[in-house]
Amino acid sequence: MLSSVDEFIDVIQGNRVYIPCIYVYNKIDQISIEEVDRLARLPHHVVISCEMNLNMDYLLEKIWEYLALVRVYTKKPGSAPDLGPEDGIILRAGCTVEHCCHALHRTLASQFRYAIVWGTSTKFSPQRVGIHHKLDHEDVIQIVKK
Repeated sequence: MLSSVDEFIDVIQGNRVYIPCIYVYNKIDQISIEEVDRLARLPHHVVISCEMNLNMDYLLEKIWEYLALVRVYTKKPGSAPDLGPEDGIILRAGCTVEHCCHALHRTLASQFRYAIVWGTSTKFSPQRVGIHHKLDHEDVIQIVKK
């Protein structure tokens, strides 16, 4: 149900785009538990305490979700993948192996032969895939060139 006349006009004309947002409340250690509970139950709201390091991981998870980002790790043949928090390629959700190739090097997609992927985007782990295969968050990819 539309809540205002402005929203109704926007739907009819289609001239505005609403972007997702997160409301972050800090210093939750200074208010009552009932108020924290009320704020946390609201949609698109995250309650944190930087001083006590509460809910920081949840906030980070929500930011990744709202920005629609995925992290893909690369692997060299014969070695283990680097799975550190600073390693990996950050791409948009729904990205393909081709997007990953372009992120690594501009000519890699033209030299692409196939890729081997470990992770949730494949039926088997590892699985040989083509350039149009969609990647999921925290997939590991090994690219084989011609």
